[in-house]
Amino acid sequence: MITVEDVRRIAMALPRTEEKLVRDRVTFRVGRIVYIAVAPDEKSMGFAFPKEERAALVAAEPDTFFMPRPSDERYNWVRVWLGAIGAAELREIVVEAWRMAVPKRVAAAHLGATGGEVGGPDTA
Repeated sequence: MITVEDVRRIAMALPRTEEKLVRDRVTFRVGRIVYIAVAPDEKSMGFAFPKEERAALVAAEPDTFFMPRPSDERYNWVRVWLGAIGAAELREIVVEAWRMAVPKRVAAAHLGATGGEVGGPDTA
């Protein structure tokens, strides 16, 4: 199963990322924009995702993805069960969420320099 350490390894390799503990949730942010928040029990994680696409994502994979809390529905946000994804999917989720928070030129420069690879080889 994916752990907060797996998330941390990927997120902290991304430029401008900071880790903060907010209300018992480990969060990863760029400036003031939170792009990942791991639940205190580490069973689920919220992440930045276009709100106009999230209903389709949740409908397509309801055992993996679920809607944010009602108070967070106004944001570009969706949630995932960490036990339902592997390392490759986690990496894709984290990098795409980070891309929503960071300036486009920073993402392009970093992903161009790394060939799109972040966080090392698959471990799960």
